[in-house]
Amino acid sequence: MKVCLVVEGAYPYVNGGVANWVQQLILSMPEVEFSVQIISSNREEKKEIKYKVPDNVTEMREVYLLDQDIVKRNKRNRVKLNAREYEAFRSLMFGDQVDWSIIFDYFHNHQVSTNDLLASEDFLNMTAEYYKSNFERVIFNDFLWTMRSMYLPLFTVLKGELPQADIYNSVSTGYAGILACYAHHVYNKPVVISEHGIYTREREEEIIKSKWVEGLYKDLWISQFKKISTCCYDSADRVVSLFKDARDFQIELGCPKEKTMIVPNGVDASRFEGIPQKDPDDKFINVGAVLRVTPIKDVKTLISGFALAKQNNPKLKLWIMGGMDESPEYAQECRELVDELGTTDVVFTGMVNIKDYIGKMDFLVLSSISEGQPLSILEGFSAKKPYIATNVGNCAGMIRGEADDFGSAGFVVPVMNVGKMAEAMSKMSKDENLRKTMGEAGYKRAVANSAKDAYRKYFDMYQEIYV
Repeated sequence: MKVCLVVEGAYPYVNGGVANWVQQLILSMPEVEFSVQIISSNREEKKEIKYKVPDNVTEMREVYLLDQDIVKRNKRNRVKLNAREYEAFRSLMFGDQVDWSIIFDYFHNHQVSTNDLLASEDFLNMTAEYYKSNFERVIFNDFLWTMRSMYLPLFTVLKGELPQADIYNSVSTGYAGILACYAHHVYNKPVVISEHGIYTREREEEIIKSKWVEGLYKDLWISQFKKISTCCYDSADRVVSLFKDARDFQIELGCPKEKTMIVPNGVDASRFEGIPQKDPDDKFINVGAVLRVTPIKDVKTLISGFALAKQNNPKLKLWIMGGMDESPEYAQECRELVDELGTTDVVFTGMVNIKDYIGKMDFLVLSSISEGQPLSILEGFSAKKPYIATNVGNCAGMIRGEADDFGSAGFVVPVMNVGKMAEAMSKMSKDENLRKTMGEAGYKRAVANSAKDAYRKYFDMYQEIYV
């Protein structure tokens, strides 16, 4: 059996999160051959492989959303769509129902230049038609270039060479999911969509808050990602989520209920046995944050909340443990915020072996504005550490418990709320017995959520749909 994992913006270039899940999935099935199809933004992006690629990975390919458009060119480079193709592309851009089979066939059967397609008379005509009906209040040239920039990444992905496999498992909808659906169409092989976060909702939140998309065009961008997710849900044999609320949202977005299944994240709690513990002479109350220093982790709220809590308890010390190279400008802003607030005892460790640090923490914090079911929380629980986390994804369910009576393993606070974050840190820092009780509850929860069980469910699913 050969499984092609399709990943976007994660493995093998990002530590933790989804990338770590991919690595552990591959390692858990040494009898399965894996290929990895990676979707990155561009070739010029500096990237470093963060994982030792397992021996059962026999192929790794990469496609770039903003790649150079290299095809064998004829004299005129003229692109002309037939009537069915024209209607399919028009519906993709501006309609409600998209015939993806025609879109897929077009890219599979034609060696087409995306530049020529986006500059074609057909693309111009369908864009002009919609513009006259809905957007005449803006400059047409701006509208046209927005449409070209919107569909360039999608068309570039669909131009990519498809790896052949027995099963395609995309780790999101989006561009990764649509590539898996394309392979399903061409090779008639089963597709699994694994959503650690709901891609459509995350892109919608990102677009609404963004400055790079003007308000007028936000709905068009959001609509594009919803159409892509619909194609993924319709084409997939299985759609996997991490917890019930995520599954409910998939169904709300149009995924057939019978395709859905829940496979919670798991962790091998035994990995954290015997890790270094806090020195008895350490007088600080150590607060650990295991996260990438990026905007989605909202490290600024974490720092601000810590500074406020430290005014009430000077013994607090914050350890921010994670990579700082994914968003260097934001990382620098976080450093500057520490200086502006005049707070002390904030340590940016960069990438470290978490097992060398996590046992020395008194409690842990996650300040994200978006999550699925964070492995970092389960890893903290494995080290018997209580957690403060924002109320995103399944964080509340993990901390408070959903299918057990182990008790609360920490506090849940609102997103981007400095006051509530500081209040929870202060409360946790003042009560050692509370930290111990919550840490024990978290440990029991981690042991109950075994990684071995989670990956076994994936193996059984692969066996079930393998043809």
